[in-house]
Amino acid sequence: MKLIDKLAWIEIQDGKILSTRSKGRTKYYFPGGKRELGESDFEALSREINEELSISLIEDSTRFLGVFQAQADSHPDGVQVQMTCYTGSYTGTIAAASEIEEVVWLTYQDREAVSPVDQIIFDWLKERKLIR
Repeated sequence: MKLIDKLAWIEIQDGKILSTRSKGRTKYYFPGGKRELGESDFEALSREINEELSISLIEDSTRFLGVFQAQADSHPDGVQVQMTCYTGSYTGTIAAASEIEEVVWLTYQDREAVSPVDQIIFDWLKERKLIR
């Protein structure tokens, strides 16, 4: 089994969760990405979030949320993605940048529009009444 190691930023406002759609994609994904060699979780997540959303995460506000795993979207069967998720405050105004075409706020009713690992996170958040 191949494992893709990714980081994600979970931002919830008014019961809705921030999600993004990359250019050429139809599914929505939580913002984040892969770490580069030698990067800590915060360094990688902060870099990815700045590249994708033009905002800066505030390091001392960042909190570990959980690790989730599922079949990787758009990959052959058996390729899994492991998503390490964090929450945290930010400075700046969220705006699509780099490969991001669209930034949206989703509710649980939008669950089918996201990747398999994001669906697991949606369920986890809904069980805890963090999203509507």
